[in-house]
Amino acid sequence: RFSHTKLLKQAATMLERDKEEKKKEREAALSERVPPLQMSGLSVQDLQTLCKELQHKIDVVDEERYDIELKVGKNTKEIENLTQKVFELKGKMKRPALKRVKISADAMLGALLGGKVKESVDFKANLKTVKKEDEKKEEVTDWRKNVEAMSGMEGRKKLFDAGQ
Repeated sequence: RFSHTKLLKQAATMLERDKEEKKKEREAALSERVPPLQMSGLSVQDLQTLCKELQHKIDVVDEERYDIELKVGKNTKEIENLTQKVFELKGKMKRPALKRVKISADAMLGALLGGKVKESVDFKANLKTVKKEDEKKEEVTDWRKNVEAMSGMEGRKKLFDAGQ
């Protein structure tokens, strides 16, 4: 397990390696693209023509750079305008407040299935009917007699027997 300082040191060494590699790559690319100038043994006339050629190449590159900068500027302005339009459109498109709508089951199925259902579907007919068991109704009698009959151990025994 590394501590924070070890990680930082390792990251710093990796960063240094990357910088060195990039520097070497840059030098290699420049040595390939730009051959070293051979100026020794050239006359003044040859040096002047070489300078004119180099100046002409610099002008061409500057023109290309200028054109590219204009294109980039134009594209960034266009992007800004489009993003502004997007924000404006988002502002105009407000969601309406949703209202509750009462709809029948047939109309809902028609909307969901796209009119494929032609017959009306009766959901209530498909439901299983559950029969309620009639609760045993106790006879309504004089409550005082009932209290006297249920008092004591005999009454508790009657309740126990009735529960089973």
